[in-house]
Amino acid sequence: MAPFKVVIADSDYGDDAVIERAILEPIGARVVLLQAKSEAALLEDAADCDAIMNQYAKVGAATIAVMRRCRVIARYGIGVDIVDVQAATLAGVLVTNVRDYCTEEVADHAIALWLSLSRKLAQYDRATHRGVWRWQSGAPVHRISGRTMGIVGFGKIGKAIGSRALAFGVELLAYDPYLSAAGVAEHRARKVDKDELLSRSDFVMMQVPMTAETRHFLGAREFSLMKPGVFLVNTGRGPTVDNRALYDALVSGRVAGAALDDPEEEPAKRASWDPAQNRLFGLENVIVTPHSAYYSEQSIRLARETAAWEVRRVLSGERPKNPVNNVRLASGAMSLDPP
Repeated sequence: MAPFKVVIADSDYGDDAVIERAILEPIGARVVLLQAKSEAALLEDAADCDAIMNQYAKVGAATIAVMRRCRVIARYGIGVDIVDVQAATLAGVLVTNVRDYCTEEVADHAIALWLSLSRKLAQYDRATHRGVWRWQSGAPVHRISGRTMGIVGFGKIGKAIGSRALAFGVELLAYDPYLSAAGVAEHRARKVDKDELLSRSDFVMMQVPMTAETRHFLGAREFSLMKPGVFLVNTGRGPTVDNRALYDALVSGRVAGAALDDPEEEPAKRASWDPAQNRLFGLENVIVTPHSAYYSEQSIRLARETAAWEVRRVLSGERPKNPVNNVRLASGAMSLDPP
C-alpha cells in the first residue's frame, strides 16, 4: 500500500494529473483525482487522506472534521477563501497556496479589458459582424490620456496594472489600507481613501481578494459616488462586486461599461450554471471572461508544480515555502503556531 494518499478535490486541467503524479509518486504517494462540486462529495476520500489539493472545490469545516491524518491542504492559486483556514489550524493541518505565479497574466488581462471597454471594441466587433460599418456604433469614445485610474488593491498585481497603465498617460490613485502613502508613491500613484478614489476615477480597477470584509465592496452606495460614465474592471474575485447594484448602475448610465473576469456567482464553483441567472449577461456594455485572467500555459504549469511540491515537502517532513497559517518545524516534526 502507498504510504501517502493525496486527494485532488477537483481540477479542470484535463490530463489526469500528470504533473502532480510526476512530483508526488516518487515519494510513494497515491494520487486520487476527484471532481467534487460539493463538500459531501469529498468526505469519503478526505477521511483517510494525507493531503488534499483543491482548485475550486470548497474544503470547509465539515471536510476537515472527518480528516483523520491529513497534514496539508494545498490550494492551486492565491486566494484561500474556499478553505476554512481557522478550522484547519485548529485541527493541526497546514494550508498552503501558490504565490507570484500569475502577476503578469492578470495585469495584462486587466489592461486588455480596460482598453476594450475604453475603445468600445466589443460594440464595434458586434456591429461589424452584423454588417454595420460605422465609427458611430461605438460612440462616445473618449481619449484615455489625461484621465484618472483608481486601483483598489495595490498589491503586486495592482502595482503591475498601474505600471502598465502609466504608459497611456493616466493619473493613478490607489486604495489599499495595508500600504503607506510613501509606499504607494514609489509606484507613481497617490494613496487615497475609498470614497475619494470612487468619486475621482474615470476607470476603477478592482484587484481585491475575497474576505468577509470585501464581499460587495462595491455596492449601491459605492456606485452612487462614482462619476457618470465611469468604467469598471474587476480582475479580483467576483463577489467583491454586488452584481445587482452593478446592473442598476449600468442601466442608469452611471457606469458606462464593465469588464468582469468572474461574475458574483462564480460559475466554476457550481455544479450547474446558466447565464440567464445573471442579468449582466444580457447587457451590450458588459464583457465577462471565464475567470481566465490568471491563465497562460506557463502560469498553469507553475501553479500545479508549486502546489504539488508544497504537498511533497510537507509529507517529507520539510518546511513549505508558502504557508498560509503559521507553521514551525521542530526536530523534524511539524507543529502549528496557535491561530
